[in-house]
Amino acid sequence: MTAPIRSFLFVPGDSEKKLGKVAESTADAVILDLEDAVSGGRKPLARQLVSEFIVAQLGETRCPQLWVRVNPLGTEHALADLAAVVPAVPAGIMIPKIDGPADVRRVHHYLEALESANGIAADSIRVLPVATETPIAPFRLGDFADAAISRLYGLTWGAEDLSAALGASTNVAPSGEWASTYQMVRSLTLMAARAANAEAVETLYVDIRDDNGLAESSRRARVEGFSGRIAIHPAQVDTINAAFTPSADEVEFAHRVVEAFSGDVGTVALDGKMLDLPHLKQAQRVLALVDSVN
Repeated sequence: MTAPIRSFLFVPGDSEKKLGKVAESTADAVILDLEDAVSGGRKPLARQLVSEFIVAQLGETRCPQLWVRVNPLGTEHALADLAAVVPAVPAGIMIPKIDGPADVRRVHHYLEALESANGIAADSIRVLPVATETPIAPFRLGDFADAAISRLYGLTWGAEDLSAALGASTNVAPSGEWASTYQMVRSLTLMAARAANAEAVETLYVDIRDDNGLAESSRRARVEGFSGRIAIHPAQVDTINAAFTPSADEVEFAHRVVEAFSGDVGTVALDGKMLDLPHLKQAQRVLALVDSVN
């Protein structure tokens, strides 16, 4: 079982200085950004820098996974981004501002063609759509369950672009929690990801100075079912990693669950509770994640 990615750190694709620090990052994955972090006039430069950087890091075992956020479909930059970075073989592509699974399938087909043209094994490059940034997108989240997109790593959501698209002046309630619209979208993203047998990735935490808030928010996200989170500053990465790493007690219990299912059984009794195969699957996920970070 492949362990989920705990932390995705955004890095501007046109900053040689910040690219130079990627290898030092403790993030599980870095998203080299060609979209919002790069002005229109610097996008060609960013494509070149990102492609060269990925190639230069091949074989470096200490480097985080390298993903690329391309520009949205429908812009003049999207296909140019894909054509530039696919030959370098990034671990994955983040797709912003989709309207639904049809957009992700379209990128899937582009990647199929580019992988074939460059002698890259099919489905080598995964995709992570930001699945809630347009007003229509939340209504189509459930369609991912039947979309059968083989390279789909997971789904993530975003409140900033959605609130702008809705004309909202804020996306938070007076309590500081997400306003009801964004709570709903967040929950639907989690359910849609799991229905599609994919990972659910929590959105960014805006206040980079509030480490306690980030830690608590991330712990809540993991308990609810999210497997990782996006970071917008290097200082957030270790806090996110810690929140999405199982505790010693969880690891010990997971070992006991796996041991209990060692025979040809579908249900077992453990600590006075009946466990079935979903409990085994969750225990295996815990152990896979621990193995990946040790």
